[in-house]
Amino acid sequence: MHHETQPGALVRVVRDSTERFRDVRMAEAEGYALKFGCVSGGEYGAMGLHYVNFPLVLDGVLDPTRPEIVIYEPLPNGRLQLVGADYLVLASDWDSKNPSPPELMGQLLHLFESPNRFGLPNFYTLHVWAWKENPTGTFTNWHANVSCDAFGGED
Repeated sequence: MHHETQPGALVRVVRDSTERFRDVRMAEAEGYALKFGCVSGGEYGAMGLHYVNFPLVLDGVLDPTRPEIVIYEPLPNGRLQLVGADYLVLASDWDSKNPSPPELMGQLLHLFESPNRFGLPNFYTLHVWAWKENPTGTFTNWHANVSCDAFGGED
């Protein structure tokens, strides 16, 4: 079976599989919950609000149609705008079953080492900014045009 490796293919898959999460209540109903508050990277921009599905994180499997995390940007009117998805697998889970680092449809995941701001052990991650174009790249960790300014809450 032929797998497309161009970036557009993965973006399409992410859009198809997260369309329903444009309403954050749908994500919450499927087990996604806000963690880490609003993640900001200073001059790099921000990641936004991570709604994490921990059973998906802990299953050690990467499925393009089932992202472990969906990402929202807080808007000044109090609404949340879906901006992308984040795939995340713990390095120990992945490395115990796989000889090489993970990739999704041709995109290599980044290794985040511990200690890190998320309090997680070493993990692999891939952000896909499928719903808001990122001038610095579709798969970079930070989104130059996402802001946490409107976020008032805690998780």
